[in-house]
Amino acid sequence: MTVTESGDFRRGAELFARGEWWEAHEAWERPWLTARGDDRAFLQALILLAAALHKRWAHGSLTHRNYDKALRYLDALPAEYAGVDLARLRADVWDALRATARPEAGHPALRVMGGGPFPA
Repeated sequence: MTVTESGDFRRGAELFARGEWWEAHEAWERPWLTARGDDRAFLQALILLAAALHKRWAHGSLTHRNYDKALRYLDALPAEYAGVDLARLRADVWDALRATARPEAGHPALRVMGGGPFPA
């Protein structure tokens, strides 16, 4: 089973798309605990992106430390990993962090290459 096929991963992706970023972070921590190599870096990046969004919109934080930490993991991965368009996710999260209003549900979200929702 690949990292993105686990129930916890898919639940995290659904929660993330609904703007329930802390809950997504929690769902992704379970598979992160046993992941290794690039799968672990991938999950760590997602957890940090979710934490960045949560801190921005639940606590009003304008610092982007968790986003910056996530970039270190994303930079080590290809633009697409495990079916997820990481380049788009990175850009969408950055836009959401800089926005003046909380993003609507569905943005940012994990997407497959070509723009469709994840999982395809």
